[in-house]
Amino acid sequence: MSTSAPVTPERIMQFAWSYVPTLVLEAAIHHRVFDVLDGAPKTLEETAEATGASERGLRAVMNTLVGLNFIAKTNGHYALTPESETFLVSTKPSFQGGLLKHASGQLIPNWLRLNEVVGTGKPVTSVNQEGAGSEFFQAFVADIFPLSYPSAQVLAKHLGLENSESEVRVLDLATGSGVWGIALAQSSEKVTVTAVDWSHVLPATEKMVARFGLTDRFTFVSGDLQSAGFGSGHNVATLGHILHSEGETRSRSLLRKTFEALAPGGTIAIAEFLVNADRTGPVGSLFFATNMLVNTDEGDTYSFEEISEWLTEAGFINVRLLEAPGPSPLVLATKP
Repeated sequence: MSTSAPVTPERIMQFAWSYVPTLVLEAAIHHRVFDVLDGAPKTLEETAEATGASERGLRAVMNTLVGLNFIAKTNGHYALTPESETFLVSTKPSFQGGLLKHASGQLIPNWLRLNEVVGTGKPVTSVNQEGAGSEFFQAFVADIFPLSYPSAQVLAKHLGLENSESEVRVLDLATGSGVWGIALAQSSEKVTVTAVDWSHVLPATEKMVARFGLTDRFTFVSGDLQSAGFGSGHNVATLGHILHSEGETRSRSLLRKTFEALAPGGTIAIAEFLVNADRTGPVGSLFFATNMLVNTDEGDTYSFEEISEWLTEAGFINVRLLEAPGPSPLVLATKP
């Protein structure tokens, strides 16, 4: 007699409604539910008064969040759980809800045309192109700052920048919010940063850099990564989640160009959603590969083995992984 578990449609039914948690979380963040509950537990009526949202709407959303264990409910009072208190209160540095803020307006609409994209192999809109992508990223980069900041701090510590007695020149490519350059500059007054990105994204970078009081140590260079001047003699180059949108051909070219911009002994640090060699996991990186299908001309996610080959081809040595608190380890290599 077979002892295997019976096959049921439960997982399929769960996936049929899997968009609900994302949109419920976005609605709660949009209406400041987590911010309002951070002070003290509140009733539905008190939450409605504090947020200005309807009681009917909040009842549905907040009870769903109770079922998802993002909110606790006791005697008619709603309170944050440790998870939401840490990661979903927008005023805290540990806030991780920035990505969710863009779900319904920017992220999901293109995914709704996935059937068409799979058929044609062409994206709905190429957000890796400056014209279409500038508006998207200018609104997006500040909200995803917390996703990379812990990893950038780990990189700064690993490089031992706080012990440097001479200037450390950092090249922050596709800088976005400036998170990588900011974290490295915070680690040592010896660090200066050249931040490269599209002209319409750099205002968001400049604003974030100013918030950290680091403007005097940043130089901002506008342009596409394939044509912008990188300069030379840099000690560190960071590529924070950019190869996946560039695609293989442009990524290989970018790594060669970055190699030329580094001084001998310089380090390149790459953050990516790494997949394993046979592309069977991790599932989050496989999700992101489809996200690149939907949103870019040639983007994809890559394995450590692939990126290592490209780095070696560009002239780098000692390609290695650095464990970091992100979706994947950082990929590091050295210019001889």
